[in-house]
Amino acid sequence: MQWGLIPHWAADPSIGNRMINARAETLTELPSFRLLVDRRRCIIPADGFYEWRKEGRRKLPMWVHLKTKVPFALAGLWDVWRKPDGKKMESFTIITTEPNELIQPIHNRMPVILRPEDEAQWLDTSRTPFIKAKSLLKAYPNELMDAHDVSPIVNSAKYDGPECIQPFLDDEIPNGRQLSLL
Repeated sequence: MQWGLIPHWAADPSIGNRMINARAETLTELPSFRLLVDRRRCIIPADGFYEWRKEGRRKLPMWVHLKTKVPFALAGLWDVWRKPDGKKMESFTIITTEPNELIQPIHNRMPVILRPEDEAQWLDTSRTPFIKAKSLLKAYPNELMDAHDVSPIVNSAKYDGPECIQPFLDDEIPNGRQLSLL
């Protein structure tokens, strides 16, 4: 699947660039999500996510994860769009909510992390209508999470390895200058 929801009714796929996240509070108000909440819920497996903390005029990347460092499920919605040639393109969006106490100083939103015992309920659209499943769309307990600064290399798609989530100290960059990503 492609990240960035392309609703089945979209004229072209570029709308997906603007629909990477969906606010839990307004899911039933927006046409892009209203029809999906009762029939096309999904989970997105993750072991963490990035947020950028503002420090003066700079934005510093941070890796947010569970203290246990085990993978977890993000709540999402998905849809299928048909290309002009008739081929299917499946896409998804991540549902966000108000931040917990750990994330609040970093960002005003956070992805909905489902507790393992709630994953089946979120996915079972035949037994759990959205009106009931909506109660699962809340901030994950901050005491079960952790975050640390990571290298600015995460700003470049060229890097995709374990070095992207290693703890990073700003003084590792000579004279506090920006690290060259080229």
